Amino acid sequence: MESIKEIYKIGYGPSSSHTMGPKIASDRFKAEHPLAASFRITLYGSLAATGKGHLTDIVIAKSFAPLSAEIIWKPAEFLPIHPNAMKLEALDNSGNTLAEQTAYSVGGGKIVYDAEPEAEENVYELNTMDAILNWTKENGTALWEYVEKTEGIEIYDYLAEVWKVMKESIQRGLTNEGTLPGGLHLPRKASSFHIKAASYSGSLKKKTQIFSYALAVCEENASGGRIVTAPTCGSCGIMPAVLARLHDSFDFPDEKILRALATAGIVGNLIKTNASISGADVGCQGEVGAACAMASAASAQLLGGTPYQIEYAAEMGMEHHLGLTCDPIGGLVQIPCIERNAFAAERALNCATFSLLSDGRHIVSFDRIVQTMKRTGHDLPHIYKETSEGGLAVCWE
Repeated sequence: MESIKEIYKIGYGPSSSHTMGPKIASDRFKAEHPLAASFRITLYGSLAATGKGHLTDIVIAKSFAPLSAEIIWKPAEFLPIHPNAMKLEALDNSGNTLAEQTAYSVGGGKIVYDAEPEAEENVYELNTMDAILNWTKENGTALWEYVEKTEGIEIYDYLAEVWKVMKESIQRGLTNEGTLPGGLHLPRKASSFHIKAASYSGSLKKKTQIFSYALAVCEENASGGRIVTAPTCGSCGIMPAVLARLHDSFDFPDEKILRALATAGIVGNLIKTNASISGADVGCQGEVGAACAMASAASAQLLGGTPYQIEYAAEMGMEHHLGLTCDPIGGLVQIPCIERNAFAAERALNCATFSLLSDGRHIVSFDRIVQTMKRTGHDLPHIYKETSEGGLAVCWE
C-alpha cells in the first residue's frame, strides 16, 4: 500500500478524478513537451460523460495555457484499464503529433499510465485489515501506531496540515452564502443550518451541527474551493464534519485528532488497494461508502474503541453503503453528492456507537466487505458509475 498521503490530498474541487487527476496529467505532459506548438486531449468514458459538469475542460485549458488545447469528447468509448481515460497529444505547428500518452484518473487524484498501470510506491508491508489487526494484537498496539511505525513520526506534520485545511474549509463554507456554480442553481445551506443549530439543544443541535459542517466542506468543493480528499473530492465533507463535531463535544487535543486521521487513512488505503475509491469504477459506494468507513473508524478510536471495535465500525460504514450508485444530476458534484456527505457523517457516528456497544466480534469482516463492495461495483451497469446516464441523473425533471 502507498502512503496515506495519497488518501489525503490537498487541492481544489470539485472532483478528484475529473478535476485533480486531469490537471496533474496535463501539467506533467506539458512540462515534458516544451517544444509543442499546441495540444490535443481526447477524453473517454466517464471522464467525457461528466467532464463538463466537473470542470474537466476548464482545468485542462488552464494547464496548457497560453498554448491551445483542443478537447475531443468520446463518452461512449471506454478504454480497458479504467473508465476515466484521457489521451494527450503534443502537436507541432502543422498539427502533426510529436508525442502522445494515455493516462487514467483512477480516483483520489491518482494518475496511472498505459506504460505503468500498476506503478505505485509500496510503503506498507501489510495490506489487509486482518493482518494489521494481528499485528496490533501481537504488539499490544493501536492501529495508528502501525502508521507511525511505517511512515515515521513526520507523517504527523502532513496530517497536521490536513487537519488545518479541513478546518479552514469548514469555516469558509459556514461563512460563504449564495448559489453554487453550475446549471442547477443550488443554494448553499451550510450557513443557515449552522445558525439554526445555535438555537437548538441536545441531540438536535448536535445533528444539525454535523450536517452544517459536512455541507460547508462539500459546498466549498462544489465551488472549486480548497479541500482535502478523504478519500475523494466527492466525499470530502464526511471526515472533517465528524472530526469537528467530536472536537466540539470532547475538546480533543490535536494529537488525538491526528491519530484518528492516521487510522482512518489506513482504512481508506485498504479500500483503495483492495477495491476502489473511484465512482467511475465502483459507484458512489467507493467514495461516500469509503469515507463513511474511514470516519466510523476515526470516531470509534476517539471514543475509546479497541482495534477490533474500530474494525467493526469501519465494516459497518462500508456495508450499509453497498450498491450506492453514482448518478449526479448534470454531472455536477452537487445532487445527490452534498446531502449524501451530510447523512454519511451522521451514520459514521452511529456506526461507531453501535460498535462500542459490542465487544468487537461480528460475522462479516472488513476485508470481506471490501471485496463485496468491489464485486458489487463491477456488477453495476456503467450508467450508474459517474456517467450521468441513469438513475437520478435522468429521472429528476
